[in-house]
Amino acid sequence: MKTSSKARYSLRLIADIARHEGACPVPLADVARRQGISVKYLEQLAKTLAAAGCLVSVRGAQGGYRLARAAEAISAGEVIRAAEGSFTPVICLSDELIDCPLQSDCSTARFWAGLCSAIDSYIDNVSIADLSS
Repeated sequence: MKTSSKARYSLRLIADIARHEGACPVPLADVARRQGISVKYLEQLAKTLAAAGCLVSVRGAQGGYRLARAAEAISAGEVIRAAEGSFTPVICLSDELIDCPLQSDCSTARFWAGLCSAIDSYIDNVSIADLSS
């Protein structure tokens, strides 16, 4: 299983903002320089994270981004899901409709459901504060 660059970079973006947030919002140009990610890509990620309620955009000369809530109140799972949607290891556990002939009698369904539960539990119990310290 691999995560997308959107998820990885979104976590790096929000952890960087949490680490450097102070009295002023954090400009994406500063994050880009520290993280080695283009400003253009960070703008896309920040927009998605703001729409998901993780970040707040501040306009103006001293503008940038701030966390929408305390870093302890934002989970890695929330950021990953905002960036790439559902984080399920197999399609049959996702919200997408599939037509699997084994769906009613799948011998591995419990395994995949357990893996999904373990992943969700882990990513939902790691906060942005944990990643930014």
